[in-house]
Amino acid sequence: MQQGIHPEYRPVVFRDKTGGLTFLTRSTATSGRTVEWADGRSYPVVDVETSSASHPFYTGKARLLDTAGRVELYRRRYGG
Repeated sequence: MQQGIHPEYRPVVFRDKTGGLTFLTRSTATSGRTVEWADGRSYPVVDVETSSASHPFYTGKARLLDTAGRVELYRRRYGG
């Protein structure tokens, strides 16, 4: 790896704005805001719109499309 061309890789807190989930991980993401974590240290915080706490697929609130009904509608309308 070349020196001096890569962004700093450091601990960052990601916070889901809708789900309320916060987690500490390592990232190159930057932020001007900080938050105090449970260990008493201050980390940069990045707000995200969707995480596993609020995404419909992971929460079980995903809508299923009725593809069979759409196929039947097509067949009734256009024959076949």
